Amino acid sequence: MTNKILVVTMVLGAALAATIHGPAARYDSWKVIGPGGAGGMFLPTLSPHDANLVLEHCDMTGAYISFDAGRSWRMFNLRGTITAFAFDPSDAKVIYAGNSALWRSSDTGRTWSMVFPDPARNTVEHMRDDHAAPVYTTDDPAYPSRARVRLIAVDPADSRQIYVAFEGGGPGGRTTWLCFSKDGGRTWTRLTELAEHVVLLYFDRGLRVVAESGIWVQRDGQWKQLPSPSGGAIVSSSGGRGLLYATNSSGVHTSEDGGETWRPVTGTLPGAPHFSAIACAAQHPKTAYAAFTEMRLADGVYSGIAKTIDAGGHWEPVYKSTGRPAPNVEDGWIEGLYRGTGPIAELGVAPGNPDICFATDHCPRSFRTVDGGRTWQQIITEHVAGHDEDARWTTTGFDVTTCYGVHFDPFRLSTMYISYTDVGLFKSEDAGLSWRLSFKGIPRLWENTTYWVEFDPKVKGLMWGAFSRIHDLPRPKMWPRLLSPLVAGGVGTSTDGGDHWTVTNTGMPETAVTHLLMDPASPVGSRTLYACGFGTGVYRSVDNGKTWTLKIDGIEKQQPFAWRIVRADAGTLYLVVARRSEASFKGDAEDGALYRSTDAAEHWIKMKLPTGVNGPTGLALDPGDNRRMYLTTWGAVESGSISGGGVFLSTDAGETWRNIFSESQHVYDITVDARNPKLLYISGFESGAYRSTDSGATWSKIRGFNFKWGHRVILDPVDPAKIYITTFGGSVWHGPAAGDPQAVEDIVTPVPEGR
Repeated sequence: MTNKILVVTMVLGAALAATIHGPAARYDSWKVIGPGGAGGMFLPTLSPHDANLVLEHCDMTGAYISFDAGRSWRMFNLRGTITAFAFDPSDAKVIYAGNSALWRSSDTGRTWSMVFPDPARNTVEHMRDDHAAPVYTTDDPAYPSRARVRLIAVDPADSRQIYVAFEGGGPGGRTTWLCFSKDGGRTWTRLTELAEHVVLLYFDRGLRVVAESGIWVQRDGQWKQLPSPSGGAIVSSSGGRGLLYATNSSGVHTSEDGGETWRPVTGTLPGAPHFSAIACAAQHPKTAYAAFTEMRLADGVYSGIAKTIDAGGHWEPVYKSTGRPAPNVEDGWIEGLYRGTGPIAELGVAPGNPDICFATDHCPRSFRTVDGGRTWQQIITEHVAGHDEDARWTTTGFDVTTCYGVHFDPFRLSTMYISYTDVGLFKSEDAGLSWRLSFKGIPRLWENTTYWVEFDPKVKGLMWGAFSRIHDLPRPKMWPRLLSPLVAGGVGTSTDGGDHWTVTNTGMPETAVTHLLMDPASPVGSRTLYACGFGTGVYRSVDNGKTWTLKIDGIEKQQPFAWRIVRADAGTLYLVVARRSEASFKGDAEDGALYRSTDAAEHWIKMKLPTGVNGPTGLALDPGDNRRMYLTTWGAVESGSISGGGVFLSTDAGETWRNIFSESQHVYDITVDARNPKLLYISGFESGAYRSTDSGATWSKIRGFNFKWGHRVILDPVDPAKIYITTFGGSVWHGPAAGDPQAVEDIVTPVPEGR
C-alpha cells in the first residue's frame, strides 16, 4: 500500500513541480527544500549592468544571487556571514563580496576567490569560537585582523582601483580602516583610520567617505572632514551622478557638491516621520526611496517607504503599514506567523532602472517593486495551493531557516516534517514539494521552535513534539534567556499527524524541550517516553506522554542542559548534557557531560568523556553492537588553540575512547546507517559534511554540501543513495549520500586551516 501511495504522490508531484518556479538552478546535484525565508535579510544590491541580477545576504552565513529579479535564488556560501557586496562598473561578470575577507567572482557569482588578505602570504584560517567564525592570520601587512568588511567600492573611472572599509574594535572603540588597491586587488595599502562608523563610499571628484559625523575627503595628502548635514549623526546615505542623499534624526538631506553643502528635503511628507535607510538609482539619482517610521497620521502611526522623483522636492508614500501587511504588498506565509510586519531595514534600487526597488524589513521579509512602488511582491516563498492556515508554500531559494530534524510519517513516507527554529513545525504531504505550518493548538509562546518530533510506529497519526520559546539551542548566546523566568515550552501530542496538537505536559514545568525518545519495547497505548528539558533535566512518561516525572538522580549539574537522549537495544539510556562555556575548556561545572542509566532513568551514572573533551554534542550506537559508540564533540580553546573536537569511538560502551576524526573541531552530530552500519555521516560548523564507508577508519568530504553551519544528516528512507542535511541557517539540503563529484565549489581558493 505504501508503494502505491508513493507512486501516486510522485505523479502528482511531477504535475505540481511543473507549475511552480522554485529555486534557481544549482551547479550540483543538491537542492534546498522548505517553505523559504524566515531569517533576517540584508543589503539588496542590484547590478548596474542588468537589473535582473540581484544579491542579498542573511543574518546567518548564506548569500543569495538571483538572475530573474528575485523570482528565484541560488544560495552560495563564503564561510562566514556576508557584510558587503559590490559590482565592477566595467565588467558585468565581476562581483565582490566581503566578510572577514574580500572575495571576488569573475564568473557572475558561480565561483569565488579570496582577494584580501592575499592567500599566498601565509594566510591561515582559524575557527576557534563557538560558531566556528573564520578569523585570518596573515603576513599581508595591510590587512586589518579581527575586522569585517563593511563597504566595497570600485572606482567607475578605473576598475583596477578598489576601496574596502573594514570595521572592528579598536583601542578606543569602533574603528574603520580604509584600504586601497590600485592594481585590481593584487596589493593593498591602508589609506586612513577613522574612529567611527562609515555608511557609504561615494565617488564625486574622487572618493568621498560618508561617515556618521560627516564626509571625509583626501586633499593635499591629508584626510579632511566636511560639514555634516544638521540634525545629528548620519544614519544612511546613497548617491549617484552628482547627487548625494543622507538621513539623520532630522530627516533627509541632499548635496549636489559631494557633501560640501547640504539642504533638507523632507518637508512635503506629512506626519513628521523618522527616516532611516535610503537608496537612489545611481544612474537616475533624482529618484530615491527612503524608509520611515513614526509617521503620525489621523488614522494611525505608520512605517513604510517614501519615494521621490525630483531629488527630494516632493515625497510620496509608496508603502505604508501600521504593523499589518500593506494592501499593495503580496504576502507570504511569514506575516501570519509573526502576526504582522516590521519597519523597513534596508533598500536597494536598480542603478539603471528607478522603477525597481528591493526592500527588507524586521518581520523578517524581503520584497520588491518593479513598477515604481505601486505594487510590491515578496520574494522569499512561492504560494503553491490553499489559503490562510492551510496554504502551502515552497522556497524560491532564499532559505534562512535553522532546523534540527527531517521526520517521516511511518505510515506514509511521502508525508514529511521539518522541525525548525523561529518558525516551528512544517509539514509536507507531497514528498517535500510544498510545506505548511503544522502546530495548531500549541501555545503561542511554544510556536517559536520545534526541536524534535517522535512517532508511534504502531498507531497511525500519533506523534509527540518537543516545543520551546527559546531557539538556537544549544548555542551559548541563548543561555541567559534560558535561565530567566521567561522560559516557555513543553511536550505536545497529536493524534492526526500534526494537524492539531494538545499540550500534554502535566508534571513538567514550562521548559525548553530539546529532544524526545519513545521506548519501542513499551506497550502500545501506554508508551514510555523520555524528554530532555534544557536546564531542568530528563522527564519520563509511562502513560503515552500525558503525565511526566523528573528523573535526575545522579545528575550532578544544577540546571543540567539535557540535550540528546539515546537508547540501546537492551534498554540502557545515554544522556548528552551540553556545556555551558562558550568555546573554552573549564574543567568545572560549566563543562558538558555524558550519563548512563540502566534502570529506565531512575538513576544516572556519569561516564568518562574522552581526555581533553568538554563539549559533547551527539551520540550514536552501532545497531549491530551497541558497545560500539560514536561521540561527536565541539572543540574548546585552551592556551590559544582549539582542541577536543571531532568524533570519538568507544568499543567498550564508553569505558575508553579514541579520536577517529579531527579535521573539524565543531562536529554537531553523527548518523549510523542501520541498513549498513559501516556507513557513517557527520556534519558540523566548518563548511562541510563527511562520510565514512569503513566504520570511521577513513572519511571523505561530501562534495557539493558546503554550507558553513551544518547540523545533522538524516537518511532518505525512500532513496538509499540520498541524504538530507539539516542546517543552522540554510534549511534542509537533499542530495547524493556519496556527494557529487562534479559539484562546483563556491570557493576556489581555500586557505589552510589552523588551530
